[in-house]
Amino acid sequence: MRIAAALALMLAAGPTLFAAHNDVVEGNPASPVKVLIYEDLQCSDCARFRVLLDQKILPRYGSKVAFIHRDFPLGKHDWARPAAIAARWVYEQSAISGIDIRRELLSEQDNITSQNLKQWLVDYAYRNHLDPKGIVDALSDQRLGTLIDQDRQAAVARGISHTPTAYVGGLAFAETIIYEDLARAIDEALAK
Repeated sequence: MRIAAALALMLAAGPTLFAAHNDVVEGNPASPVKVLIYEDLQCSDCARFRVLLDQKILPRYGSKVAFIHRDFPLGKHDWARPAAIAARWVYEQSAISGIDIRRELLSEQDNITSQNLKQWLVDYAYRNHLDPKGIVDALSDQRLGTLIDQDRQAAVARGISHTPTAYVGGLAFAETIIYEDLARAIDEALAK
């Protein structure tokens, strides 16, 4: 029964389970090998995974693999969803800045609160030559909120409950992701 329900949810989620035109993609978007990453921008494990991505995974695989970021803001995190919405808006302005804001939000988690998030976003916009009003207005953009909600629904349909969760082929890696395990799975996918 649970399998049937999960399958129904996956079918209802449709293309949101796979690479779509509105995905946040890092690395080689044309690659047939894709690593699908569900993350919460307020999650400390996601911040550690971001460091692993930047220090080891992207230098080795960035030219060969598409890393697709999906937002899965956990209910226990009060500013994760608005941060994801703002990050999605930034990505639409500039793919490079869209990855950069995710990196900065993850690294600055200890300094961000729900009370200072808007000011943090305005400061980010000024530092990166983006429209400060645009980034704040994005927080109430229903279209962007729907994109985040679709990512979350796709994650739930896959049975994801922890972040980060990365998929390589049919293999899932969750929470504390070990470099050697993920690298082995990517190497196997590239060898196919």
